[in-house]
Amino acid sequence: MSTIDDTDREIIRHLQADGRMPYSQLGPLVGLSDAAARQRVNRLTAEGVIDIVAVTDPVKLGLGFQALLGISVADDARKIAIELGALPDCVYVVMTAGRYDLIVEVVCQDTPAFVGLSNSIRTMDGIETVDLMPYLGITKQTYDWGVG
Repeated sequence: MSTIDDTDREIIRHLQADGRMPYSQLGPLVGLSDAAARQRVNRLTAEGVIDIVAVTDPVKLGLGFQALLGISVADDARKIAIELGALPDCVYVVMTAGRYDLIVEVVCQDTPAFVGLSNSIRTMDGIETVDLMPYLGITKQTYDWGVG
């Protein structure tokens, strides 16, 4: 596990607000030179603490249907999780303890696409039950955890 200090946390906080912020702007904000800020970001990236990516809005990309699936399995949950993870519309797959063996977030073009996807998932070998939880609205979605 990486050790991060308060300066690293400040760097992360600023990059979460603007992942394209130039080092010439980032450095002074956190009390470092441009070069030192670049070195910190490179270290945080190399150690897997951060990954700078473009975050998209599914609705603006024409993917207007989102849902969670609570899945109970009879077989090896890891194997089924890998199979589900290979499906392009399954954007988040986690094994859990409790009521469900797997929680899967799906993003589809529309309701008919979701119905087709959920029907194909229900017929996969090893799946016992699939509870569908379509999103009615998103109140909060954030990616800024872990920095205070």
